[in-house]
Amino acid sequence: MIICKYLYRNHTTNCAFLFVYAAGQMSVRALWIISHEKGENVSIRFSRRFATVEHRAKRLAGSSYVAVPDESTVLQLLLTELGLSDSDKSYVAVRDDCLNCPRSPALELHADGPDKGGLWPVLAISQGPLILACLPLVDAPPEPRPPLSSLLSVSQGLTLLSGLQAFLLSSGGKTDIEGLASRLAMLPSVLLQICPLGTPLDVPLLGSPASPTVPGPAGNQKQPAWKTGLHRGRAVVNVALVETVRSMQYGNRGRQDLWDVYGTVTCKCEVEGVLPNVTVTLTLPPNGSPLQDILVHPCVTSLDSSILTASSVDNYDGSAFSGPYKFPFSPPLEPFRLCSYTSQVPVPPILGLYQLKEEENQLRVSVTLKLHESVKNSFEYCEAHLPFFNRDQMGVVDVKVSSGQLDILKEKNLLVWGLGQKFPKSREVTMEGKISFSGPTPGPTDPLCIGLTAYVKLYFKVPDMTLSGCCVDQHSVQVYSSAKPRIATSRELLSKEYFLWNSTGTAPVSSGQMML
Repeated sequence: MIICKYLYRNHTTNCAFLFVYAAGQMSVRALWIISHEKGENVSIRFSRRFATVEHRAKRLAGSSYVAVPDESTVLQLLLTELGLSDSDKSYVAVRDDCLNCPRSPALELHADGPDKGGLWPVLAISQGPLILACLPLVDAPPEPRPPLSSLLSVSQGLTLLSGLQAFLLSSGGKTDIEGLASRLAMLPSVLLQICPLGTPLDVPLLGSPASPTVPGPAGNQKQPAWKTGLHRGRAVVNVALVETVRSMQYGNRGRQDLWDVYGTVTCKCEVEGVLPNVTVTLTLPPNGSPLQDILVHPCVTSLDSSILTASSVDNYDGSAFSGPYKFPFSPPLEPFRLCSYTSQVPVPPILGLYQLKEEENQLRVSVTLKLHESVKNSFEYCEAHLPFFNRDQMGVVDVKVSSGQLDILKEKNLLVWGLGQKFPKSREVTMEGKISFSGPTPGPTDPLCIGLTAYVKLYFKVPDMTLSGCCVDQHSVQVYSSAKPRIATSRELLSKEYFLWNSTGTAPVSSGQMML
């Protein structure tokens, strides 16, 4: 097994961390830190149980599952196994019977007697006034018991305990009562970073934190388990709104054209504090269609119920909530999707007609695209792809376009029409011509596009625009933090699955709305 290590200094706690990455990862069911003075004045100074790992242990063990007992029972069993209780008794049957085969440092604790199942392997290390113990999750059948050397969870569990021991004690193992108390107070936040949800990612190396973490604007607010660190530095909030449009256009009065629009709001919030408060507001133009099918991230703290009731399944009667849509939340550290929605717009952004006809061993191609007047005539890119399947390779291609550039990829039987960043002033472009398929090799195949069943697929992106008119005003983003953040917002319209089917051939038809 290859293990890679490198050092990282966490400026939040002023501690150094040693990152350890191995071929696999283990999880910890429980962790205990016990202090004593030569077996006297024994107390559990810190304990942590991980419910998600315990649930996995229960599922893995099945009927042989043994629950972790309460702290007082664990303390007594550990002290007995380590020979620190009943110092006047040199022989304790549960520990010293010759039938027992000790496998130090992996102990077995029997809360209900030696004849019942026990907790194994409980790893324990002792130095100076501290005993550190943990119960790793063993992903193996309880019987026959595997050798310790084959269990990755044992070696990684001991690595975790050794790192915590080095973090809590000063060099040489000398007791520093004030320093130990300070480090124990920091341990919950340190574990969130090095062992989130019971899975060790790194271990703390020797460090010398001068004092506990300076509380942020939220004071001594408890840090939630899902937030594994705190941001320190310049406050920045980025909010990106992306609307995606899909369309199936047939150019035939007997077939209804379909389109739908859905949007997502993605946030990246670098704000100081344990649980900082941020509010993002979405607004619509006065004549805008209300947002529907709104879904929000779990970090949203409160929401008007009328926001969630609008559904695209129901008929719009004009009484639906039309904003502004306020989303107060406490953000995680990583980028996340704040919300998603759908919107009913009257027309698709680009209307098209595609006609493909067989003429004397050739195909006559005709494409017309018209940009709707409500759409901003400024693209980051706009392309139309015309693939031809189940034919020989392209031969002679005599095709002209009224605007843009045409690329001919004969080996793929594909025409790529690059329309650039703007439609002409008329907002309409055309393609006309003939194509022969007389190449020496067959072209690509497709089980659907047989005969005159063919399509044009559009790819485009329009910056600083949405079809619904929805936007995030930079000045409407509220951040309750000690430092004034830099706020950046953006919006864009993006195409996906935007098809124009040949009006002279057969095409797949849906009887209802396009499904998200």
